[in-house]
Order: sequence, then structure tokens, then C-alpha cells
Amino acid sequence: MNKRQYPVYTVTEKAERSIRGGHPWVYHTEILETSGEAENGGLVDVVSKKNRYLGTGLLSLESKIRVRLISHNANDRFDEAFFERRLRHAIDYRRTVMGEDFSCCRLIFGEADLFPGLTVDRFGDILVTQTLSIGMERRKEMLFPMLYRILTESGEKISGIYERNDVAIRRLEGLEEGKGFFPLPGVDTSGLTGKTEIVENGIRYEVDYVEGQKTGFFLDQKYNRQAVARLSKGKKVLDCFTHTGAFALNAAAAGAAHVRAVDISPDAIALAEENARRNGLTNMSFQTANVFELLTQYAQEGGCDYDFIILDPPAFTKSNATVKNAVRGYKEINLKAMKLLPRGGYLATCSCSHFMTDELFRKMLHEAAADACVQLRQIEGRQQSPDHPILWNVPETDYLKFYLFQVF
Repeated sequence: MNKRQYPVYTVTEKAERSIRGGHPWVYHTEILETSGEAENGGLVDVVSKKNRYLGTGLLSLESKIRVRLISHNANDRFDEAFFERRLRHAIDYRRTVMGEDFSCCRLIFGEADLFPGLTVDRFGDILVTQTLSIGMERRKEMLFPMLYRILTESGEKISGIYERNDVAIRRLEGLEEGKGFFPLPGVDTSGLTGKTEIVENGIRYEVDYVEGQKTGFFLDQKYNRQAVARLSKGKKVLDCFTHTGAFALNAAAAGAAHVRAVDISPDAIALAEENARRNGLTNMSFQTANVFELLTQYAQEGGCDYDFIILDPPAFTKSNATVKNAVRGYKEINLKAMKLLPRGGYLATCSCSHFMTDELFRKMLHEAAADACVQLRQIEGRQQSPDHPILWNVPETDYLKFYLFQVF
């Protein structure tokens, strides 16, 4: 056991096996006993029933995830130098794997960067954060100015840090919801509009980091959009669940004959249209519609004129309890798309839910193809971009499944 005098949490053998296997979470049901007075969001040592040190983590008294481990090293000192090293490691990793895309990427991806519950996205000179654990909330007054200093000292221009904490999951940690600029000493954000422009894959986008979904833009599909673009030249493309048009714009810019972008949200379609104008793309059209109903309508009308269909739906499940319903939803849209495509047509399909595992997703695609009486020729199987790194011992970090097929 380590020699530091943090409160001690003794856990079950099941939790011990999980921790030794590399998973950083301890659930409230896995705690056998505690000793010492622990503060909400403070540090605690986790030990086995035999009193063997397993790690040190951040306590959350109101969450089912009671402890989030941040170290397995009994000699670590959790001072500012410790957290600065962690931030520098995360930033250096992005510089390495993202290269010229470093100006528009995810800088911190929660547990994958050993900052549990913290997300930081970079959109040019704006950083957008979500803080979803009490442990990170208590440390943001240290972490955010430190992050700003590390970036600006290396020559990066950062005009502000905007907090998107308007998410209900904070309530599970006993935290209030809200959003606004984080006050950085000497940084004036009064002139910032809440919108900024980014360039991804050569496409210009307006990002609304105040009102847009999540942090304002989905960065994890960056290279999957490139893969779609490579297949799009000369194709008639239907982009379903287009959101702000990212897949559609990449297809159009790559020389698609025409791209139809569809989303149920009028606001999303309006922004997608603006992004098309911003990039001077005229080989596009837009439609506000329910994708399920639209694909059914096409089938009733005897088909459609598209030879490339893209399915990028929102997560149909956010828990194990609703996975079966999600499988039905994914199968319905994929089955409809497979039936609508001509022989030799192309399908891009994905799921962004961790609970819809790759095994389940592939099984669903096999069944949909069988029901549609088609075969799938796989072109690529892909995942999220590397600024959203996957830890093999933390399955929650492995969430995006993306497949490209020819249907025949």
C-alpha cells in the first residue's frame, strides 16, 4: 500500500480484477469499506481486500461511478506539475497524430487522456470544454489556465475557453448545468460572437460553439469524411442525418454529380446550406425530413436515383437497456438503404454508440443484407479519428463504427 495519507477505499475482488485489467472506474456497489474523511471530488486510495494498493482516483459521492482512477503509481504526487505533464502528453500526442489538423481537433478525450470526465475541443483559436465529473470540476481553475499557457507559449493563438456544461449528465455528479466563457487572466472575450470558422479536409465550416450540438462540431469523423469523398466523384449521393452537412460537403467538393443532404432539424439544414454557400458548392440540395419516413417514401415510390447513400445517425442507444431497440432502428435504415441502392451502389454506414458494439453492428448488417437479398463488398472498416484515442482496456473509449460497402 502507498504511504500517502489519502482516505482509503477497499473494493471487491471483481473491482480489483477490473482495475488490474486496466479499467479506471470503481462503482459504488464495489466498495466494501472506507477509512478517513473523503471530500467530494478529492483524492482517495483504492486498495484490495488484502490491503494491496491498486491506484489513486477522484471521488464522486453522488455518482454510481464512485471513484475514477488517475494513477496506478504509488509514488505519484498530484500537484500542478503532475497535471501539467498530463496536459503536455495529451497535446504532444495530438501534434504527432494530427499534424496539420492540430488546429482543429480534440485535445482532451476524458479517460483516454487520464482526465476522467473532461473534454476539450479546439476550433482554431477557441477551446470548447465539457466538464462532466466533480473531480475535474474542482481542478478546472488550475487546468484551464495551464492549458492556455501551454498552447500559447508554443505559438498557438487561443482567444478564449468556452464551457459547454449545459448537459444533464452533470446532475449525476451533483453539478449544475450552464455555459459561458471561462475567465482567463488578461484575456478579453467580450468581442467574441459565439461562432468561429474552421477548415477540415479543405472544407470551411461555421461552428456555433454556444448553441451547436455537443461542443459545436463533430470532429471524430474527420478522416471518415475523406474516405467518403474518395468514392463520391460522379456519384449521386444521399446524405442521411446530415446535421450541418459535413459528409455531404466532402462528397460535393470531391466532384459528386449531386448531393442531397437530409436532416430532421430545420436549424441543422439551414447551417448546412450556409456551409455550402460558404464553400461555393452548387451541386447540392437540402431537405428537412425524417430519414425513416423519407426512405420508406422512396421505397413506396419504387426507388430513388441515388447510387451512394450515407447513414450517419445519432446514437440510438445510450445504455445497455435500450440496445435491442437500437439494433432494430439501425437495421431498419440500413435495410431500406440496401434495398434502394442499385446493384453496384455504395453505402457508408456508422454507429456512434459504445453500447452498439462492433460485433452487434456487424451482425445487424449481415442480417439486413440477407433480408435485402444483397451482398456487401467491404471497402473499408474504420473508427474514430486518432484525436479520440481508444484505450484497449477501456471499452467506453471505443465507440465509433464506420463501414464502406459496395452493394451488389
